[in-house]
Amino acid sequence: HADPRTWNALAAWAADASGMFLRAQLEAGASAGQLFDSWAGSLGLADYTRHVAPASARALDHVRGLGAPLVHFGTGTSELLVAMRDVGVDVIGVDYRLPLDEANRRLGGTTPLQGNIDPALLAAPWEVLEAHVREVIAAGAPAPGHVLNLGHGVPPETDPDVLTRVVELIHSVEP
Repeated sequence: HADPRTWNALAAWAADASGMFLRAQLEAGASAGQLFDSWAGSLGLADYTRHVAPASARALDHVRGLGAPLVHFGTGTSELLVAMRDVGVDVIGVDYRLPLDEANRRLGGTTPLQGNIDPALLAAPWEVLEAHVREVIAAGAPAPGHVLNLGHGVPPETDPDVLTRVVELIHSVEP
């Protein structure tokens, strides 16, 4: 707010760097592209729309037309989901803080979703984690599409065997 010229220059630089990196990934064979914004959720809707959404759209402009589905994900962005979708993506990633059925409602039931297993539960007893994964699957079922994954990154201390069990569980559930 104090120096919009510097902010705009920095945001444009970051958007172009992110967009070029995303393009390189897609040209190297990635089947989808994801713009990941860890800090968007620290903003209110007005600030996000005015100061960040244009940079997100600029980053994605680097890969539009390549034919890959585009995902936009941010942490703490429950109130920003529509604005994030409106930068021009196919899928919205939802962190673990908002149930997918509520995200689907907020997005009007028209946008495929990605998410949102709580990564903290990867350290919970299996019964707790299994119940949570099944709840996430059920909450995502009404959406027009659902890519099941974590609602943020994998904590470094996570036992890889737990991840294997989660993937096996997911694959065992009938769509």
